Amino acid sequence: WVEPAELRRWLAGEGAPIVVDVRGPDEFDGPLGHIDGARNVPLAELRASIPELAAQGRPLVMVCLTDKRSSQAASELAAAGTRDVAVLRGGMKGWRATVG
Repeated sequence: WVEPAELRRWLAGEGAPIVVDVRGPDEFDGPLGHIDGARNVPLAELRASIPELAAQGRPLVMVCLTDKRSSQAASELAAAGTRDVAVLRGGMKGWRATVG
């Protein structure tokens, strides 16, 4: 798990993670928007993207609306052997409430 304020600091520093937003494109571009630089990989398409994401060699932070789908995504990545995966606590709702 990573808290919104912690993620903000992490994104601004060295070794920034890849933010993977597992919401659908309508939510990604919707009212809450998305974290700058995030990749939109809907949960239903995640399995096909695991090799590409794992090959990046950077930590991954999974994001959704709250943190339910992103937790599921992190479990799928872990089951596939991907290491260094975190979930944004509270998802985009938490991000907007904390970071703006």
